[in-house]
Amino acid sequence: MANALDNAAQSERDDNIARRRSAISRYLGHRSLMIGGGGLLLLVLIALFAPLLTWHDPYMQDLTSRRIPPIWHAWFYGNEKAGWLHPLGTDPLGRDYLTRLIYGARISLFVGGSVVAVSCLIGTTLGVVAGYFGGKIDAAISFIVTTRLSMPVVLVALAVVSIFDGSLKVVILVLGFLLWDRFAVVMRSVTLQIKSQEFVTAARAVGCSNLRIILTEILPNVANSLIIVATIEMAVAIIYEASLSFLGLGIQPPLPSWGLMLAEARPEIFFSAWMITLPGIALFLLVLFVNLLGDGVRDITAPEGRA
Repeated sequence: MANALDNAAQSERDDNIARRRSAISRYLGHRSLMIGGGGLLLLVLIALFAPLLTWHDPYMQDLTSRRIPPIWHAWFYGNEKAGWLHPLGTDPLGRDYLTRLIYGARISLFVGGSVVAVSCLIGTTLGVVAGYFGGKIDAAISFIVTTRLSMPVVLVALAVVSIFDGSLKVVILVLGFLLWDRFAVVMRSVTLQIKSQEFVTAARAVGCSNLRIILTEILPNVANSLIIVATIEMAVAIIYEASLSFLGLGIQPPLPSWGLMLAEARPEIFFSAWMITLPGIALFLLVLFVNLLGDGVRDITAPEGRA
């Protein structure tokens, strides 16, 4: 009998090890997940260790060093002004462009993460409550979601930001209160599927309260869908922030926002095209990495991807 129990325990341990190895191999073998996750991690590390990666102040102006071209102008065009002191050149106010790009990653990541946190809290709460309780509560929340979907995000954001003046806090709050609808719709749909499962029925049968069922049974099982929606909304929030800043109604100078850098470089597009190209590439890469990460998480967590 003891030998049988030992063999069963050893078999269970072997199965757990095999499952872990299979999961690790799936993660490492998924190209989108690795590229998106690795690229996003690299940008996060660059943003966190920005003071160690550059010796310039992103706000320091030097009018004697305006419009210095990037280092490759010295290689291909023999421009004597270009050099390693400012590898990516300087802007019309003499600020180091590489430093502005590095610190701009902080703004974009902070805005994307903060907007997702606000919209996730609102949308997940409404979606889970609507899906779990149903009836009149579901109808009321569905009406609120429909009302929100009838409001164009860009126009409403422009109107609110122009009234309250553009600032980092205002942009985060405005976008957070406008981008929760996808969370609500997805969470409601997933909750409707989960609440009919046997483990939820068993929790009701033993007398668990609705709050406890939601916190311990529903939310852990909607986490995968929540992560996927969060990555999508983070990319959307970053694009909206850059758009508002480009229009002059988002992040205000002298903060190094990539959208603001695009707006400031607009008059230079025909003479110093690199000023508008570099922040555009940085914005493109950040959104690309976030989307690739979301696609990878979706593929890995899908039922057919777990085999």
